[in-house]
Amino acid sequence: MAFEGLASKLQNAMKKLRGKGKLSEKDIKDAMREVKLALLEADVNYKVVKDFIKKVGDKCLGKEVMESLTPAQQVIKIVNEELTALMGGSESKLNFKDNGITVFLAVGLQGAGKTTMCGKLALNLKKNKNKKPLLVAGDIYRPAAIKQLEVVGKSIDIPVFSMGDKVNPVDISKAALKYAKENDLNTVIIDTAGRLHIDEELMNELSNIKSEVVPDEILLVVDAMTGQDAVNVADSFNDKLDISGVILTKLDGDTRGGAALSIRAMTGKPIKFAGIGEKMNDLEVFHPERMASRILGMGDVLTLIEKAQSAIDEDTAKELGNKMMSQDFNFDDFLSYVDQMKKMGPLSKIMEMLPGVNTGAMKNIDFSESEKSMKRYEAIIHSMTIKERKNPALVSSNSSRKRRIAKGSGATIQEVNKLLKQFEMIKKFTKQFKNGKKMSKKGLFGNFPF
Repeated sequence: MAFEGLASKLQNAMKKLRGKGKLSEKDIKDAMREVKLALLEADVNYKVVKDFIKKVGDKCLGKEVMESLTPAQQVIKIVNEELTALMGGSESKLNFKDNGITVFLAVGLQGAGKTTMCGKLALNLKKNKNKKPLLVAGDIYRPAAIKQLEVVGKSIDIPVFSMGDKVNPVDISKAALKYAKENDLNTVIIDTAGRLHIDEELMNELSNIKSEVVPDEILLVVDAMTGQDAVNVADSFNDKLDISGVILTKLDGDTRGGAALSIRAMTGKPIKFAGIGEKMNDLEVFHPERMASRILGMGDVLTLIEKAQSAIDEDTAKELGNKMMSQDFNFDDFLSYVDQMKKMGPLSKIMEMLPGVNTGAMKNIDFSESEKSMKRYEAIIHSMTIKERKNPALVSSNSSRKRRIAKGSGATIQEVNKLLKQFEMIKKFTKQFKNGKKMSKKGLFGNFPF
């Protein structure tokens, strides 16, 4: 999970405050000391940390908190608001031309994941904005860079414009705009060569591309795992090009969060997107308020809903819901349910968006084992006959059928029995839900087979 270490430490600091009735000045100062250490360990810029702690500390020592009946909740609210402000306050949208071709220029250091990110951005715009993008191979220096972009483009069915590695990137960019116009493509994404910000010649090349094609957005692609070093990179590119925004890559990796929490405060430039996985659709719009809530263990229900809406087929979901409620739910429906769940992404990413999930506790959960269990249950169901899938009771009451299914799926009799038990639990839960009975958390999550 992104910000894992920071999130765990901040949540623990807030948890200590919740255990107290009234808060003293010492309680606030102790909490702020823990927050400060957590931010510094996350590699957040020292000046950013200093300003953040002063703002939060001053607000927490005010009458609104000290005289409140729920002071700990007030402190959490303040920390949440200031974290949100630190990362930009609200979503920063991309700029598009109303008419004509919109041009995005992607820049950054070599190794930041720029070429793949260009593909992810193109796919996102195609799916969510109904744009017709063109990827432009402007990196003529790195071996196989052009081929890599062509492979990326083919995998997502988006055209790639290239002129080989002997033509100047400025000329390639100009020709790409002409090609886009002739082929009714309305968004051009130019992948440029990764370069050190101290490389004067290559930085001048970027300036020349900017002058010739006048991009609507200059997006700096930054590896989130570089911490506050990313701020120095952003400063240098911004001085030379006046970037319009930042895209963070590898935010799902072992990142401490320094880049995300420092860049906006130090450069004034917003983070527009974040890469959250290796797949081409693993790109999220960066919402500062949602990220702050995730860091503090308050969940991110809006993003979860959006994921569900984009991944799950509405008609299928409605049909499954009706079957569950009518108790006409069978193993074929269960397979369909599992398939819909998998489309939303890894279980660990779904869990971290749920309110109240403790980041520290998440470390002790082996989500890979849960996903293996899901595959085992799928194999067991696929080993059943069509008649057995339609009528689970046939399996429940017949030992020889269980033995045959276990052998056919490479599972044990115990695993078959466990699936049957969990399946009945799901039916029981939906029946109670239909009847309006209250169900405990354990009943909701503890009885599902993954």
